[in-house]
Amino acid sequence: MNADVLLSGYEWLATRAAIRSGSRRASRFAAFGSGSVICFPPTALFGESAIRVGTDTVIGPHASLSAGMDPKQVLTGDRIVVIGDRCVIGRHTSIVGHQSIVVENDVFFGPNVYVTDQNHAFDRLDTPIGRQASPEHPVRIGAGSWLGTNAVVLPGVTIGRHVAVGAGSVVTSDLPDHTVAVGVPARVIREIDHPGDGDDHPGGGSRRRRNQ
Repeated sequence: MNADVLLSGYEWLATRAAIRSGSRRASRFAAFGSGSVICFPPTALFGESAIRVGTDTVIGPHASLSAGMDPKQVLTGDRIVVIGDRCVIGRHTSIVGHQSIVVENDVFFGPNVYVTDQNHAFDRLDTPIGRQASPEHPVRIGAGSWLGTNAVVLPGVTIGRHVAVGAGSVVTSDLPDHTVAVGVPARVIREIDHPGDGDDHPGGGSRRRRNQ
């Protein structure tokens, strides 16, 4: 069997196995909007009854979406993970929600982004760190924002609207609207002004750097 046949077979499988609105697998979700798709194969997918996906959203292959600690957990609501309309979630991304993660409309993720609303404690020396859960803190990512490859968003963070988070950044605190943030931990390096608020630039608005 030649490579072309194998590739065609995989493409056929990937198309047929994708989760699309109206499918039996999509019906497990609290909501799964029209035109949305989770590409094949997902890496981990559970707690669908507490996950909502808006319309025309694309979630790339090898993504992990989870609500709760494990697949057998009894969930307390149906809005633990909410992904809005027209979002693009990059391949190998993980969104792990225990209380509340909201990704608003038109948010784009690069590959390998990690978002969670819970971390591990480490104070008890008699217990492995992986078994020490800390309290959950809601996460929100504002409309029109973009998170670069390998970005990490930690519990309790609110990212504003139209925010660019640089590749490899670790977001540990809130980021205001219309900003660019990079680094570990992520810090605002630029404010994106509305058109007419300052010197023009090719993108249609002014840019001001923040003093570091």
